Amino acid sequence: MNARRRVKVCAAWSALALLGCEGPLSTLTPAGQGAERIARMFWWMAGGTIVIWLAVVGLAVYAVFVAPKRHAGKAARRLIVVGGVAVPVVVLTGLLIYGLASLPPLMAPAPDGSLTVLVTGEQWWWRVRYRVPGHDPVELANEIVVPVGEPVEFHLDSHDVIHSFWIPSLGGKVDMIPGHRTRLTLEPTEIGVFRGVCAEYCGTSHAWMGFSVMVLAQEHFAHWLARQAEPARSPSEPLAIRGQESFIVNGCGACHTIRGTAAQGVVGPDLTHVGSRNTLAAGLLDNSPNAFWRWIAYTNELKPGVYMPAFGMLPSDDLQALAAYLESLQ
Repeated sequence: MNARRRVKVCAAWSALALLGCEGPLSTLTPAGQGAERIARMFWWMAGGTIVIWLAVVGLAVYAVFVAPKRHAGKAARRLIVVGGVAVPVVVLTGLLIYGLASLPPLMAPAPDGSLTVLVTGEQWWWRVRYRVPGHDPVELANEIVVPVGEPVEFHLDSHDVIHSFWIPSLGGKVDMIPGHRTRLTLEPTEIGVFRGVCAEYCGTSHAWMGFSVMVLAQEHFAHWLARQAEPARSPSEPLAIRGQESFIVNGCGACHTIRGTAAQGVVGPDLTHVGSRNTLAAGLLDNSPNAFWRWIAYTNELKPGVYMPAFGMLPSDDLQALAAYLESLQ
């Protein structure tokens, strides 16, 4: 391989590596204070790695190409001590001190009075609960909404296996351990929609266990939370009314809650305002009537191992009615 071709290959690999620095799951596009600290730590670590690499490779280049001769013992020892020992020790010690000093802010609890969000990992979705003064807790699934510029304390646990809660653009990840509650404080700095995932293998559909995080202006967040605390509105369209009846008749209320109706199940996600969410099935599908129809009819085909039974045996008209009803729950 000639020199020009080697340069092209190196450039191609460098471009591919840089592609990993962007995207919805990149920690190098921070939108929260925790993520900014982590990204800053990464760049310092990367810089230290480059310094050590240059020192070691520089010694090798000097010995092989610049001065390809027998070196005196004293000079050789000096090169080894400086480039092979002193530089790595100084750089790594500095990075260790910097890294340890960066950890306490990432692990600090939120100030008293901060918003608290309880998140429970399930196989394979996320149960999210908000404590609202003067109201019962507001529960939703696979979607988190927080205000910009305010610290939020997440209380994390699991009902089945170990999960790992991670929103790369906002901060670090924390394991969710059955029987033990962990905590994570995040403070978003930008308004937008961000992606969260489970970062610990937890079973068959681990790859389909995502969630969305919406960061809103503080006044918009207050309006959103007040709306979420309200019960579901009764449907007005004939197809949605039929869907509500089908929801109860087919036993969906045994697993799901829709506040304001007879459905009071606690096994599956709360569906009170499911029509207003960004995605369905923990980020697997876009929120639309057709997606509801597919999810109800082909549950296990879309998400292997999921505990919700498929209802593909229902007539097509009933499936369309169910989808229309769920989409109407805004």
